[in-house]
Amino acid sequence: MTNIQAISENISVIRNNDLWIEETAVDQLRYTAKLEGMLKVCGMPDLHPGRTYPVGAAFFTADKIYPALVGGDIGCGMALWQTELPRRSNLDKLEKNIGNIDKEISAADAEELLGYAAKTQANGTIGAGNHFAELVQVESIFQEAQAEELKINKDNLQLIVHSGSRGLGGAILQEHLSRFNYEPLNANSSDANEYLAKHKSAIEYAVENRLLIAKRILRNLKTSGELILDICHNFVEKTNIAGRDGFLHRKGAAASDRRLAIIPGSRGNFSYLVATKINETALNSIAHGAGRKWKRSDCEGRLAAKFTSEQLKRTKYKSRVICEDRDLLYEEAPQAYKDIETVIDALSEADIIQPIVRFSPVLTYKKRAN
Repeated sequence: MTNIQAISENISVIRNNDLWIEETAVDQLRYTAKLEGMLKVCGMPDLHPGRTYPVGAAFFTADKIYPALVGGDIGCGMALWQTELPRRSNLDKLEKNIGNIDKEISAADAEELLGYAAKTQANGTIGAGNHFAELVQVESIFQEAQAEELKINKDNLQLIVHSGSRGLGGAILQEHLSRFNYEPLNANSSDANEYLAKHKSAIEYAVENRLLIAKRILRNLKTSGELILDICHNFVEKTNIAGRDGFLHRKGAAASDRRLAIIPGSRGNFSYLVATKINETALNSIAHGAGRKWKRSDCEGRLAAKFTSEQLKRTKYKSRVICEDRDLLYEEAPQAYKDIETVIDALSEADIIQPIVRFSPVLTYKKRAN
């Protein structure tokens, strides 16, 4: 049976018997629970170790703001688009025509795509790590009425964009660390207000950048599309939980109080559009993806004898992966991630989400050759 398991009075983890969570990540969760001003922490099913703090978790503080709990990629998140591309589009043509979206675009080009001058110096690029853009197709519809309301068209392809604030969020975090190390900021202090203002700008940058990425891809593929949703999973916000005002930090955790979310699997696996439910025990949060199970440094050693780099550019769903960075190709292999089905099952059985649509991958863009 799945539940939101209480490890202690202020530590919970969403899991079931089929879900593996590395003990190091749970230890990091315990460590954060002891931070000054911490009221409660909750690990998501995709919980895994980070450099200092765990990824795939939410942290609720009384009067302290911890920029390091949010991390450097402030505003990182997912956008889902319904495109006009036919489901049976030629895959060779898609792979060729999607072009190269690793190079920054000019301000004039950004304005042409957006229809207005960019609010920030957006560059329209995905970035490295686990970021991606992926064309997907409807594999299953679980809630017909909701899918129809959202105008999900099973005869056309959809587009998922996962990216963040690029170097901006990292610069904000590094500035904080250079001044305060990992110490928190007191709520309502001038330093906290300064951080929150920069944090807001980074989120705006990330949202606009995802928009530019999608627009670039749609233009390259000579088609159009409609944005269905855009959600962040690295941010802090002032909120009230169980009658207590405080600051909710999410690091690799999407909000469950926004009605909808997209939860992607690794490349080469399913992604889910889900309806979300408010659950204060889970700190109104859900998983942001499948979650890593292998360290990046271990991936090539585990896989190189079994798969060539060219083999890793094809998946079990006959989808393709554009990734000309050999190290990244191995680091982001589907085998390095948990099974998305176990994550979805854990959240569903805990009654925090309800799957609406399941998508299968068609073409995943990671990185072109320089």
